[in-house]
Amino acid sequence: MTTDINPLPTLNKHCNIARMLKSPKILTAFALCLLAGNVAAQVTDQPNAFAFKLNEPIILDGVLDEPIWQDAEGWNGEFMQYFPSDTSRAEVQTRVKVAYDENNLYLAAVMMNRGVRDYVSTSLRRDYRGEQNDGVTFVFDTFNDKTNAFQFGVNPYGVQREGLLANGGNRGSDLSLAWDNKWYAEATILEDRWVVEAIIPLATLRFQDGGQNWNVNFYRIDSDTGERSTWSPIPRNFSIISLAFSRKLIFEEPLMKTSANISIIPYIAGGTSKNFLEGTEEKFSPSFGGDAKVGIGPALNLDLTVNPDFSQVEVDEQVTNLDRFEIFFPERRQFFLENGDLFADFGHPLARPFFSRRIGVARDENTGQNVQNQILYGARLSGKVTDDWRVGLMNMQTANDEDAGIVGNNFSVAAIQRKVFNRSNIGFIFVDRETLAPNENQNLFDPDESNRLLGLEYNLASADGKWTGKAFYHRTFEKEERNSPRTFNAYVLYSDLHWNWSISYLDIGEGYNPEVGFVPRVNYKRFNPDIGYNFFPQSRIINRHGPTLEYELRFNDELGTTDRDFNIGYQVRFQSLAQLEISQNNRYIYLFNDFDPTRTGGEPLAAGTDYYNNTLQVSFQSDPRKAFNIELNSEFGEYFTGKITSIRSQLGIRMGYTANIGMNFSYNRIRLPEPQNDADLLLVGPRIDLTFSKSLFWTTFIQYNNQIENININTRLQWRFAPVSDFFLVYTDNYFPDTFAPKQRSLVLKLNYWLNI
Repeated sequence: MTTDINPLPTLNKHCNIARMLKSPKILTAFALCLLAGNVAAQVTDQPNAFAFKLNEPIILDGVLDEPIWQDAEGWNGEFMQYFPSDTSRAEVQTRVKVAYDENNLYLAAVMMNRGVRDYVSTSLRRDYRGEQNDGVTFVFDTFNDKTNAFQFGVNPYGVQREGLLANGGNRGSDLSLAWDNKWYAEATILEDRWVVEAIIPLATLRFQDGGQNWNVNFYRIDSDTGERSTWSPIPRNFSIISLAFSRKLIFEEPLMKTSANISIIPYIAGGTSKNFLEGTEEKFSPSFGGDAKVGIGPALNLDLTVNPDFSQVEVDEQVTNLDRFEIFFPERRQFFLENGDLFADFGHPLARPFFSRRIGVARDENTGQNVQNQILYGARLSGKVTDDWRVGLMNMQTANDEDAGIVGNNFSVAAIQRKVFNRSNIGFIFVDRETLAPNENQNLFDPDESNRLLGLEYNLASADGKWTGKAFYHRTFEKEERNSPRTFNAYVLYSDLHWNWSISYLDIGEGYNPEVGFVPRVNYKRFNPDIGYNFFPQSRIINRHGPTLEYELRFNDELGTTDRDFNIGYQVRFQSLAQLEISQNNRYIYLFNDFDPTRTGGEPLAAGTDYYNNTLQVSFQSDPRKAFNIELNSEFGEYFTGKITSIRSQLGIRMGYTANIGMNFSYNRIRLPEPQNDADLLLVGPRIDLTFSKSLFWTTFIQYNNQIENININTRLQWRFAPVSDFFLVYTDNYFPDTFAPKQRSLVLKLNYWLNI
């Protein structure tokens, strides 16, 4: 049965974009248009799933021999294709059944095949990702808001993954697999199918006590046919993780929480390090700390941390920076992840009011690596207050580090969201950074050193998923009065089977200064429309193809136009999952500061000069299911006063599921007339990832970057001796590339244990 969706009413004809851009009341007008567009379509009734109440628990062994699984009634099948098409039944069918008791949710899934076959698993490491992996995934929207959800997946070898979905799952980036929690699964491979049996403790989930239904969907990725299929049909122009099209899971009796829902995660660690540049050495010494996760009622979670240690977190991949501004690196630390969207998704990618990596992370300019700045303690309360209200509160304290010149700070964040209409919400955020005791002659808090922010947002998400958007206004507050310390943005995106277009207007004031946020640049306005169209041919080779147009204009009152980009491209998606994109880019840049285009210390180009450049870009990604695969991005053409040839690639060789050998490669050949420098910027990052079993892993990552003159080696041994409990051994070394003289070296051991109370 397919999904019937009523068309979304056309936006009010008075919401004329061009006129709004000239109006002094642009934000109000645009927000009203978004509100008008949120009178959205309603999804018609569909068959629901049913969860059966059990009197006896399931024995987890991957064999579906319990009476509840043997009963032919209650299975949810008839999966529909999502890729390569979305108009027919899945070629290889899947069926799922759900049961529960007072402590656990039980899942069974049967994935049929066309016969005996091999399966693709990139490794045995938890949290596999990518459409090349065989797997079945269960998605639970426990508050029925079609905005946030829990996701659990299993592959044919019993490898698990769990994640958090935010923002309605509109984009692939709305899924975070960095979140960890305790649950259990076993898989069995049979001749014509593979089966999964899973147990998810109810204490792992957040849900409304006494509720009797959730939103749910199930999807499967099959590497043999290249097919992706879903239980509740999802149009292929949307993300497969979209929550807009989920159905109901009805519980036989109201769901009640009976456990205390408290987890204690202590750790013990020890390490030694040596800085050869400064001649300092840290002797081996133990440290202690830990986290606690406490359920407050059925839907709120209190995260506590004391002296947290993030040394086991995977190292960032370096990039060659040819931009004039700071580069964004994503958050990887577990403490910040659950309900992380409540804090991190405010604002715009170019103007985030809160960026958690400002807390407890500093940059070591000797190596170009990000290093820890000790966090003394932290607390974070987040989750649902009612079906319509979400809240997030955070306070963290960092330590002084005299050697690194870092002063301790206290960080407070408050975020509130109120659901409106079907899937939209209004949000409020407050961020406060206070300097704590910078020296002995000052009070505990120095009011002259504080930085605060207030922000209000409206997020649009229509019921049928076709319309999304955002409008916000943020303002920063400091002792020193600044000119125009605010930013606002208005954005709307429309997507259907063929058309995809968006328009955005961003205004960042000269004095906007969110010190706990991410804003690489201020004092400009940005107008950014784009449009694309998809053709779906009847072809065994090409799945879809179509043109794209994008225009970006940046300007301010003092200088006029400072940047302008016009890109015309063509995208092709193949049935094999390979992708190809070609684009012609026309770019204008005005330099308002001196700038060295190579970032190598050469003669800079003078402020006040401007440049017109044309380049050709080609991007290609091969079939990710193959044992050898490649991602290639290249750009050729003009670069300021000269020429550039840029090649970036990721090569991968997979040896079954036990070994992955990868190579990140970036080469930029820049030729500029005198007095500027020529440059050949090379970044090479070989990576070896060995998974000896589902509990023992070894990863080695080497990065050579001649732009910052550094070789970095990071090798990490991980033993998962119990569920979500690990022993880590991490070795890091940094060298000068020309002499191999050492810069910094460290060795860390860490043991943590997850204990449920």
